Amino acid sequence: MSRSGLLALAALLPVSLSQLVGTNIAENHPTLTWQKCTGTGGMLNTSGIVIDANWRWTHQGATGTTNCYTGNTWNTQICPDGKTCAANCAIDGADYAGTYGITTSGNALTLKFVTVSQQPNIGSRVYLLAPGSQTQYQTFNFNNQEFVSLLQFDVDVSQLPCGLNGALYFSQMDADGGVAKSNGANKAGPKYGTGYCDAQCPRDLKFINGVANSQGWVASPNDTNAGTGLMGTCCPEMDVWEANSISSAYTPHTCTILGQSTCTGTTCSAPNSTQGTCDQAGCDFNSFRMGNTSFFGPGLTVDTKQKMTVVTQFVGNPVNNIRRFYVQNGKVIPNSQSTIPGRSPCDPIITRVTGNSISDSFCAAQKTAFGDTNTFASKGGLATMGKAASAGMVLVMSLWDDHAADMLWLDAPYPPTKSPSAAGVTRGTCAANSGQPQTVESQNANAQVVYSNIRFGPLGSTSTAPAN
Repeated sequence: MSRSGLLALAALLPVSLSQLVGTNIAENHPTLTWQKCTGTGGMLNTSGIVIDANWRWTHQGATGTTNCYTGNTWNTQICPDGKTCAANCAIDGADYAGTYGITTSGNALTLKFVTVSQQPNIGSRVYLLAPGSQTQYQTFNFNNQEFVSLLQFDVDVSQLPCGLNGALYFSQMDADGGVAKSNGANKAGPKYGTGYCDAQCPRDLKFINGVANSQGWVASPNDTNAGTGLMGTCCPEMDVWEANSISSAYTPHTCTILGQSTCTGTTCSAPNSTQGTCDQAGCDFNSFRMGNTSFFGPGLTVDTKQKMTVVTQFVGNPVNNIRRFYVQNGKVIPNSQSTIPGRSPCDPIITRVTGNSISDSFCAAQKTAFGDTNTFASKGGLATMGKAASAGMVLVMSLWDDHAADMLWLDAPYPPTKSPSAAGVTRGTCAANSGQPQTVESQNANAQVVYSNIRFGPLGSTSTAPAN
């Protein structure tokens, strides 16, 4: 879903993004250990964690202090056009703990929601670098693989309430952060978190492939740090985990173009539209939305007051089924079964949307039952998702609030124009006004998410739980 609110305030000066390298603040990546399993053993890896370039301070020249972008407005003298802006502006290093609330300890990564230094920072988005590298992101091929992520939430449920999203997902970003595509304009690369893309084709990225997104830039009406330019950056996306203490979902998003591509204006994808490159809506499995309202949440079958292991199985090559189960307190918990009734599009015979995993047939039945456009199928379905996986995808971890849709699509009735009782509309117990960013940021500043014990390997290799 939309991540257009994923912007923060920078250290010392307001946020911006560039492709040159600044030298005012040293860039020292927190390190995280993770395991690549083989079925007969495994390898312990240590990788750097790097924050996305959109959060960083950008200034004129390598050692300058004049902002290229302040609040949600470009400095038009420094940035009269996109290419000149890239040549003039430098992106600087990050104080991970002090400014952004990002810390690691062994195999655990903690992301804090609001961190106050000289100015408040809101949320973050980070990537996993390849072990020993500062010029390449780690890429994953999850065809016939099993991804195991243990997500630890604070024991205080209020730490990840309505309106927040702790997300862990794969994006088919370029492993070099878009350096090659920039023709030399991008000097920063993965060391400074460049090259983001996803299936929302976000237009809030300030630089794309080494060019400033300043042309046609419009400041956000409800976010003092954000705006949108004419360019968007698209690529396939596999949302392994989007969740707070109330609701969770996992969602593949397909695109007709593999890898990172650039769109402009109305050619960028739109929800429930067959136009554009990517399927923004995706095909999601949210237990509450699929009819089981007592499965996931505080004190429920999967108890969000406690740490849990989340196991996602990608079956087939190319992928033809995506399965989910949980392990909590030593107990294996299969994903909930769908209990949604559906109607045939050709006759009034009542059928049901069945199953507890994502397949093309599940997606087709779900879209029919909910009255949604099946852009997931028209953009290629799971076969295309599998092709993206085979090419390699980058691991992304984030914590964010939603200035575009108040996160209602995850944990509340959505869209607001439909009755909450209509099939597929209500996704959790959160109120329709619960996710307003101004309220979430002021009342839940201490929220955080912890991702730990990340393991990746062939099907059945990473967990003692059954493979089906």
